[in-house]
Amino acid sequence: MFRRKRREVPELNTTSTADISFMLLVFFLVTSSMDSDKGLGRKLPPIDEQQQEQVDIHQSDVLQIRIDANDALFCNDQAVTLQQLQQEVESFVASRQTDRHIIAVQTDSKTSYNAYFEMQNAVVAAYRSLREKMAQTRYHHPFSQCTDAQRAAIMERYPQRITEGVNGNSEKVK
Repeated sequence: MFRRKRREVPELNTTSTADISFMLLVFFLVTSSMDSDKGLGRKLPPIDEQQQEQVDIHQSDVLQIRIDANDALFCNDQAVTLQQLQQEVESFVASRQTDRHIIAVQTDSKTSYNAYFEMQNAVVAAYRSLREKMAQTRYHHPFSQCTDAQRAAIMERYPQRITEGVNGNSEKVK
């Protein structure tokens, strides 16, 4: 019988594969954009409870916003759309003194994140609109072009005063 000659398969030269992989990884990391500014900008209360002071707020200075388990949106116990909510918040904040308003948000534990963030966006849009209008009337240019002192004056007039609670556990308002 004849013996067959075994042929050996030549191996691939893979010395540069690791270098190429590393270069591609670096390239994609450098060229890709990573958005890190997502979320809600909120100022948290101080940790030290001694610094907190109790302020009595009259019920007429509180705008109640509620989202139920079915993602229905209510403003002062009346069903509203997101556009109506934005208008309500705008007129409410514009008619109050600087530090004499609170927006009390109550959500159900089964409220969807999407409904919550849409509500928050409507509230923030109302504040943005008020600040933009004040910048146009007082300084004759958009809020984005205001100096730091002008922005501080506008934000002092329209501060975001929001309290949040779940299932009716919002802070007590007198």
